Amino acid sequence: MVSYLQVENLRKSFGDLVLFEGITFGIDKGQKVALVAKNGTGKTSLLNIIAGTDTQDAGKITFRRDIKIGFLEQIQQLNSNNNIIDEVFHSSADVKNAILEYNVAIETNDKNLLAKSMEKMDHLQAWDYEVKVKQILTKLKIDRYNQQISTLSGGEKKRVALASVLIEEPDVLLLDEPTNHLDLDMIEWLENYLKNTRSTLLMVTHDRYFLDRVCNEIIEMDNSFIYPYKGNYTYFLKKREERLHAEEALVEKAKNTLRKEEDWMRRMPKARTTKAKYRIDNYYNLKDVASGGRHEEEMRISVQSSRMGKKIIEVKNLNKKFDDLTILKDFSYNFSRGEKIGIVGDNGTGKSTFLNLITEITPADSGTVDIGQTIVFGYYKQEGIKYKEDQRVMDIVQEIAEVVTLGNGQQMGVKEFLNFFLFPYDMHYTPVSKLSGGEKRRLYLVTVLMRKPNFLILDEPTNDLDIMTLAVLEEYISTFDGCVIVVSHDRFFMDQVVDHLFVFRGNGEVKDFPGNYSHYREWLNKIEKESKKDTEPTIKKEPASRQNVPKTKLSFNEKREFEKLENDIANLENEKEILEKEISTGTLNTEDLIQKSNRIGEIIKLLDEKSDRWLELSEFV
Repeated sequence: MVSYLQVENLRKSFGDLVLFEGITFGIDKGQKVALVAKNGTGKTSLLNIIAGTDTQDAGKITFRRDIKIGFLEQIQQLNSNNNIIDEVFHSSADVKNAILEYNVAIETNDKNLLAKSMEKMDHLQAWDYEVKVKQILTKLKIDRYNQQISTLSGGEKKRVALASVLIEEPDVLLLDEPTNHLDLDMIEWLENYLKNTRSTLLMVTHDRYFLDRVCNEIIEMDNSFIYPYKGNYTYFLKKREERLHAEEALVEKAKNTLRKEEDWMRRMPKARTTKAKYRIDNYYNLKDVASGGRHEEEMRISVQSSRMGKKIIEVKNLNKKFDDLTILKDFSYNFSRGEKIGIVGDNGTGKSTFLNLITEITPADSGTVDIGQTIVFGYYKQEGIKYKEDQRVMDIVQEIAEVVTLGNGQQMGVKEFLNFFLFPYDMHYTPVSKLSGGEKRRLYLVTVLMRKPNFLILDEPTNDLDIMTLAVLEEYISTFDGCVIVVSHDRFFMDQVVDHLFVFRGNGEVKDFPGNYSHYREWLNKIEKESKKDTEPTIKKEPASRQNVPKTKLSFNEKREFEKLENDIANLENEKEILEKEISTGTLNTEDLIQKSNRIGEIIKLLDEKSDRWLELSEFV
């Protein structure tokens, strides 16, 4: 294999805080690698160092000579004076000028300029480039090419930055949270694009479906060590658990052996001759191994929610428009205790506005929102935590309460409660501005839950949270007995926590879909297939002797096949339903969870194939 990147003995610290030390790994041509670690361990810092936008304290970064690198930063560094097309073409000025000149020639019908610009386009091979640029911009829903960068929202800037990186088709792509601010259609397009691109990939992302389908290797940063896994995210989960069990077994074995050696050290002080030196050395080695277990605590969420009465929220005939943009049109719904709703839809269809309407932050044009007297909202907003420059972690939480009541009724001081959320004592007086993006999100979650909500509203909660924190949050939501509304582009997260979806289709239309996101995608795919069958003529090849004889009924074998298909489809649907219930219990271990998830994927594929054949045969029943 051709080596594209070598990282050797890398070290990075901020004052007394050592982010990582002795980091060493390599990436070969064609590999698609994801970097996985807890928040605050330095994933973004490592990517910045590799990309050359930050410096290491020690160590070496080596790229293969003459390769092109593309870097998508977590916080975009765009030229606010550019328009979109200038920014996208920033590293291809000659190609940009040729395309712009060609477009001017077409618009002005200038034949001399047209001939000249076409010659330039041929020379620079800009024809394919223009098509590729427009395809990528269209897929990322960027259509106002002359819009100034300074007027764009954060999400739009992210998409422009992503387009700029992809268009260049670099040899190595470094992507920091590429799915943030993308809607679900864009994420699925990007997923397919990266799977098929020839670029070598190193990325940080929290999207577990994305990881599973794009990456062929996972690199885990854990306790300043690097652990490579040659496989996708599902394989990583299985092998990581095996590694942790093996480490625990090794530590336990060392502890047991150490007891015997300690007894030997105490009983035979005079026998410590040169011959026994190896045993003394072995004793100290054992001591190091025995003390090397995993000491970090896992994040836990155990917070009491406020009592909820019978009346939750009743919405009647709600309407909202911004100029010509209709957000809601005659929307009515009565929320029930314990229901968990996911909200999906393209960017700009009004998902966040809907949340502000039902919490009465934004007034409706007409209609009513009747909120029960006992309802306490916990609203986790997309923009994240707000703080003053001089505020510290402890200042933020003490503004809310000095004591927190846990789910079991016990009370806990805020210092201990912060420890629950992996903020150790030495971080309590750290300025909030010094926290990583994920740590700020985790602190924001703390402040939301401290208010004892019984109606949780989570607007993009998965942005910047690490995978381990997301798993804990999923478990908490599944046992939360109040109401939950989630807006998220994380398909895995949605599948784990929601019972049904509000699908925002645009122009004020909202569909209530009974199922999670994967069920919704299955339904959409089925509708699309049926639509294609209705619009496209079906051409069936028959043997030469029967080509002119129209088929009017099924053969004996086809009848038997048709009956068998009905039974097979029913059995597969039942099996799928049972597996989904088992997965949703939250009691399965990782190995069983992976096995049953893989089986569901197989069943979905089989159902598609058998349903297609059943539809084909049903025409002649």
